[in-house]
Amino acid sequence: MTIMGTITGENLIGADRTTSARTFQAINPASGAAMSVSFSEATPEDVAKACALAAEAAAMFRHTAPALRADLLEAIAAELEADGEALVARSIAETGLPRARLDGERGRTTGQLRLFADLLRKGDYLDIRIDRALPDRAPAPRPDLRQTRISLGPVAVFGASNFPLAFSTAGGDTASALAAGCPVVVKGHPSHPGACEVAGRAIQRAVARLNLPQGVFSLVQGQSREVGEALVRNPLIQAVGFTGSRRGGLALLRLAQSRPCPIPFYAEMSSINPVFLLPAALAARAESIAAGFVGSLCLGAGQFCTNPGLVVAVEGEGLDRFVATAKAALIETGASVMLSPGVSAAYQRGVAQLEGCADLIARGQSPTGPNQAQAALFETTSDAFKTLPALSDEVFGPTSIIVRCKDVASLTALAAELEGQLTATLHLDEGDHETASTLISVLETRAGRILANGWPTGVEVSSAMVHGGPFPAASDSRTTSVGTLAIERFLRPVCYQNLPDDLLPAEISRANPYGFARLVDGVVTQ
Repeated sequence: MTIMGTITGENLIGADRTTSARTFQAINPASGAAMSVSFSEATPEDVAKACALAAEAAAMFRHTAPALRADLLEAIAAELEADGEALVARSIAETGLPRARLDGERGRTTGQLRLFADLLRKGDYLDIRIDRALPDRAPAPRPDLRQTRISLGPVAVFGASNFPLAFSTAGGDTASALAAGCPVVVKGHPSHPGACEVAGRAIQRAVARLNLPQGVFSLVQGQSREVGEALVRNPLIQAVGFTGSRRGGLALLRLAQSRPCPIPFYAEMSSINPVFLLPAALAARAESIAAGFVGSLCLGAGQFCTNPGLVVAVEGEGLDRFVATAKAALIETGASVMLSPGVSAAYQRGVAQLEGCADLIARGQSPTGPNQAQAALFETTSDAFKTLPALSDEVFGPTSIIVRCKDVASLTALAAELEGQLTATLHLDEGDHETASTLISVLETRAGRILANGWPTGVEVSSAMVHGGPFPAASDSRTTSVGTLAIERFLRPVCYQNLPDDLLPAEISRANPYGFARLVDGVVTQ
C-alpha cells in the first residue's frame, strides 16, 4: 500500500498504477539539479485506457445526485489537506515558489472545491426551465417542455506551470468538470510531476471513499507533446481545459477542431494586461501608483497570467514622476527563481526581443543563481507600439513596457487596437471619469475583467469572477476558468418533451426532490 504523500513516478489510470521504460525527472529550478524519482512517460495505451475508463464512468457519473458530487469535491479538499505538508514541500522544490505562496495556493485549491460543492447543492447552475403543457391553447396546443443541463462527458485537463495546485491536477478546471458530472483525465505538467502525483492520489482516495467508478479520475504524465496530443485526439474525450502558452494552446486547439467530431477547447493562453494611467490620477499620486505597479510586476517573479505587462499614459510631468519612481524601485528589486529552466529561457528570449524594439529604462538586480529572472522596464511611444507587433507579445516574467501617448485620444485609439486581454486596469480620480467612461466602452470589448485603482495580479475565486476574455486571452470569450460560472463550459442544455414523469431527470420532475429553484411558465418557483 502506498503511504500518503509518497511519490513513485507512476501514472494513475483509474485505480491502477502504470510505469513505462521512458522516464523523466523534475528539475529543482533553484539549483538546476534533477530531483529524485523518475516519472514514467504515459504510453499511448495508458492514455487510451484512461479515456476508456472515463467513458465507462460517464453515464453513471452524469446521473449522480448533485449532493453526491458535492461530497466528492469536499472529500478531495479534505484529502489535499491531509497531504498538505507533502504537497507543499514537493511544490516548493519543483517550482521555486515560496512556502507562503504555496500555503495560500493550497487554501485557494481546497476553497474552490468547496465553492463548487456549495453551487451543486443550490442547483442554480442547471438553469432549469419548465413550460407546462397547454392542451387547450389555440391555434395549437403546447407540449410539456422541460429543460436542464447535462455533462458533456469525459474532459481532458492540462495542468499549468505557474500554479502547481490551483490550476493543476486538482485545480479549477478539474473541480468545475467534476462538479458538472464529467470524468476527468489530467495531463500533469512536466515541471511539477511530483506535486501532480500527490494531488492525483488524493483525488483517487476520495473517488474510492465514495464508491464512485474508478474512471472518474486519471492522471497521465509526460514531457513529450505526444501524450497531450493523444489525449486531445482520443474520440472519447468530449472537451478540454487548458492553461498555458499561446503556442501550445493553439496547437492543441487545432487538434480539437480537426477531429472528425470537433470538441470544445477552453484555453487561457496569452495576455499583457494593459494598465491605463489617467491624467488626474497621475497628477495626484504618480509615486504611489508606481510603487504598486512595481510590486505587482515583480510579484512571484512576474509569473502570473495577469501580470501588468503594459502601461499606457499621456505624456506629461505626472508620467515623468511615475517613471522615475518605478525606475528607482525596480533597480532595488532582487532577481527571483523562475518556475523551470524552460520558463527562464523563454523569459530571456522575450527580454532580448524587447531590447531590439524599445528603450530600456531600468533593470533589477543581477541573478545570483540559475534560472533567476532579472526584472526589466522598457519605454516606447504609441506610434512605435502600433507599428512593432513584437511589443505586444507577452513576456512571461517581471518585464513591462511603458507607452507614452501624445494625448487622451491617442491613448484611447491604442486601447481599441489591442488584442484580447484577461484584464484591463484604470488608475483614475474623479477628474478622469469622463475619459474613463469612453475608455471603458472600448476596454469591455477587449478584456474579461476591468479594474479600477488596483492591480490585476490576484484573481478572486467567486461567483462573479471572470478569468477569460477575447482571443488570444482565451479561445472562447464567453467563458471563464475561475469562479462558479466555469461549470458552464462542461454542460449542455437538453429539452425533454412530453416525457413521463418517472423518465425525467429528478431535478425537472414534478416532485422536484432536490428543491431546486426552477423557472416554471416564466415564473421562478421552488
